[in-house]
Amino acid sequence: MLDINKFLSLESYLEVLRSTDEPIFIYGMGDGCLKLLKIFDEYKIPCAGIFASDEFVREKVFEGHRIHKLSDIENQVERFTIVLAFGAGYQELRDKIDEIEKRHRLFFPDMPVIGDGLFTKEYMQENFDKLSEVYELLADEQSRLCFEKLVEYKITGRLEPLRACESSPDENILNPGSDEVYVDLGAYTGDTIADFLKTTDGRYRRIYAVEPDKRNFRKLSENTSSLPNINLINAATGSEDGVTHVLKGGGRMIRRSDSGVEIQVRSVDSILGNSGCTIIKMDIEGEEKAALLGARNTIEKCSPKLNIAIYHRVEDLFELPLMVHEMNPDYKLYIRHYPYYPAWDTNLYAVSKQICN
Repeated sequence: MLDINKFLSLESYLEVLRSTDEPIFIYGMGDGCLKLLKIFDEYKIPCAGIFASDEFVREKVFEGHRIHKLSDIENQVERFTIVLAFGAGYQELRDKIDEIEKRHRLFFPDMPVIGDGLFTKEYMQENFDKLSEVYELLADEQSRLCFEKLVEYKITGRLEPLRACESSPDENILNPGSDEVYVDLGAYTGDTIADFLKTTDGRYRRIYAVEPDKRNFRKLSENTSSLPNINLINAATGSEDGVTHVLKGGGRMIRRSDSGVEIQVRSVDSILGNSGCTIIKMDIEGEEKAALLGARNTIEKCSPKLNIAIYHRVEDLFELPLMVHEMNPDYKLYIRHYPYYPAWDTNLYAVSKQICN
């Protein structure tokens, strides 16, 4: 059972940053830094400066701030607080951050990848009934521990609870077999298809790979050209078929916009028709809710195993599990966070005994 008083007693990173006498430096530039500067302005948090790793500083200026080296700040300032503004997915960078944390007070705020809002204490209180409902639906102790620690991390901005809920990427809750019909939403260049094939020793019944970005789609086509029984769809995934406009953000990131390039939108139910599937993976930069709505018929009738990213929007942690449960109450729900700073690479898994063939 979730204890609201436990979360209310936590020291919020926003409270600390607003009250500290230590100078506060942002580590990192780019979109994450822009979001942090906006938060600092909203909560009246002073920014003493911005720094980057020593090897990346080249007399740069960002948003009017000269970019410092961490080593220079450490030589000039006795005590200061660091707030990180980027994602760290590989071990070498996380180790570097861990070493910095040993020398300085460090916060890594959980800022949504898409959309506005922050997971504050007030936000937690407003949505505590939904958070509690999800917690009670979770199928195992690791999921419940992970869920509690994620809430703690989102409030405190400290890395300790995030580390405490990490799972091994080698764990395979969905346990795919040799006769799967696999739907990959956000197929990128085929990396998750390669992971799927590695798990199944290259055996499957059919693959549907959906990728909206044209450049990524070309690479996806090249990387999967030797595979039989694969359908490649160059489209975004949504609640229904149609068109939308997107702005490319680089790499995996592609976002809807009022302007930009027009692309096709397809729903999972439309792509599959009456054929059904056995696994759906969704990692589509904040469009998971729309994709779930567009897969309702498939989820209700076929109970495919689900792998859904639940970290892009501030509400994803509770809203997406509740949507899945509402569509198909037979699912067992699991949550896992894999090694990543901040709470990216956090996934919801849903497994039912009833899967259509």
